[in-house]
Amino acid sequence: GKKKIIVRFDANTSPGLEWKFIPKQAQVEVIPGENVLVFYYAENLSHKDIIGTAVFNVTPLKAGQYFNKIYCFCFEEQVLSPQQRVEMPVQFFIDPDFAKDPDLKDVNTITLSYTFFKYNK
Repeated sequence: GKKKIIVRFDANTSPGLEWKFIPKQAQVEVIPGENVLVFYYAENLSHKDIIGTAVFNVTPLKAGQYFNKIYCFCFEEQVLSPQQRVEMPVQFFIDPDFAKDPDLKDVNTITLSYTFFKYNK
């Protein structure tokens, strides 16, 4: 059968960003080529509007080239008003060539990590 890959989700906020930021699901099992939609959750814990910008990281690094984002909240700044809560989607697929790469034959798990930073104009 086709190789299944576990994709784990990680969420971080930089110091000074008063947000709660977590993945809605700890992990999903995916088949390369399959279109997957997952969500992160963010909440502005402060009493003022905050603009956040997210940086994206894939580990192991050698798997990153096969990870394709179709849509991601990280493509644009996110503005949260005081106490606002949002679900933020990420739609992705893993390139089927992943399964053919000899460097990745031992890799069964990929971790997607996002870090939100406070955006200062």
